[in-house]
Amino acid sequence: MRRLNCEEQRWAEQQFGHAALGDSRRNARVVRMAARVAQRPAGKVSEVFKDDAERQGAYDLLEGKQVSVDSLMAAPAVTTAERASHESFAFVAVDGSSITLTDSAKSKDFGSVGSLCKGARGLKVISSLACNPEGVPLGLLSQTWWVRTQAKSQSKKEKRRRNQKRKVDEKETRHWLEAIDNAAARANEAGARLWFQLDREADNQHILPKLSETTHRFTVRGCWDRLIEATGRDKQYLRKWLAREAPGGHYELDVTAGPKRTARRARIDVRWGRVVLRLRDKWMKTERRLEVMAVWAREEGTCPEGEEPIDWLLLTNATVESFEHARLVVRGYTQRWRVEEFHKTWKSGACKIEDSQLRSSHAVTVWATILAAVAVRIERLKVLSRSTPEQPATVELSQHEIRALILLMRDIKKRNETIPDTTPTIGQATIWIARLGGYTGKSSGGPPGSITIRRGLEQVQVAAQVVAALEADGGSDQ
Repeated sequence: MRRLNCEEQRWAEQQFGHAALGDSRRNARVVRMAARVAQRPAGKVSEVFKDDAERQGAYDLLEGKQVSVDSLMAAPAVTTAERASHESFAFVAVDGSSITLTDSAKSKDFGSVGSLCKGARGLKVISSLACNPEGVPLGLLSQTWWVRTQAKSQSKKEKRRRNQKRKVDEKETRHWLEAIDNAAARANEAGARLWFQLDREADNQHILPKLSETTHRFTVRGCWDRLIEATGRDKQYLRKWLAREAPGGHYELDVTAGPKRTARRARIDVRWGRVVLRLRDKWMKTERRLEVMAVWAREEGTCPEGEEPIDWLLLTNATVESFEHARLVVRGYTQRWRVEEFHKTWKSGACKIEDSQLRSSHAVTVWATILAAVAVRIERLKVLSRSTPEQPATVELSQHEIRALILLMRDIKKRNETIPDTTPTIGQATIWIARLGGYTGKSSGGPPGSITIRRGLEQVQVAAQVVAALEADGGSDQ
């Protein structure tokens, strides 16, 4: 059985050591499991734990009912909030996702995910990922889980009418409100300032007021061309009103090629203004007013024929009095993609939670919570190497990991390539880690991704264990 090194153990203690699990032995088991997952991330329990006794202990904890998922998630959330409190503010990207799991016999307590006609099974989750002002992940502030009940097939019109009749605590919207509440509560306890970033599903008569009530900043991409009161009781539609305003400035954006999208350098015109939204509930015959700034970033003159231009209508409670303020709102919204990248790394990339074959939703959510902390660390390392590559590697890696990385790179170095003894930058260290995991540079299709980083980290952590043991014994670094 491979021993755990002190770095993995220290990281796991930081994430889960203070969880309120009701028993110190339970805490010790979770910490040891988290350290092992950090050493060898995988969705299947059997791929993480090679020792029979250790594997059985993990199954016993996961399949038992003693560990509360909320209590477990609260531990890394507190650590994240403390990190965020040392920043001027933290972007918090909130987004929902589905965890698709194997349940062909429909014998597990999972629910439907995706299209009803495909019959997929699994769990639903909303994650709140905090990032520093440069977009580097700090950690998760909340995760909200639920099992979606099987609904009868309905037309979109029938579904919309049914939803309009239901109260908010009967809709899935309540899970969004819970995720926002939990993230804000953690931040308030630590004294952190947040700036929530949400996509179009949050342009909702319940979610917008909830965000406003938290007293933190928020930005939501508009889904509807809402009725507004621009001046007094003057009723107009938002886009038409903004279109009358001259652009307050423009910037250029490099657009990468994609499905139905041509690579280009786009010109983005930016308009903004203060408006009062009229949030109407047609079924309950009620209306609420919410004052926000509307920032409209739209591509003008550079969109190829037949393609949709870039068009972001953003609703925010942030102060917007200049073009620079408006650009910060737009830039903040782009950080929302961080949570999508986290979900990919967690679900099907480096951590592969969707490979799990656990038998209950409780076991899956406990296991997934532990893996989520590892996925955040991988994403943090990836983003650090891209956004602030000149920082020293000590910003994320321990001295033992750095020393082990240097030794491993010397072992595989190319002819005439020198690996210095000095601490590398985080950008260089990440490239070295990815090279250990199979990254080949430009031929790999871009900068290092989460999978090659995860593979390389496994080797680094094994070598770090040896380095730590040699130093403890007073040995050499040969």
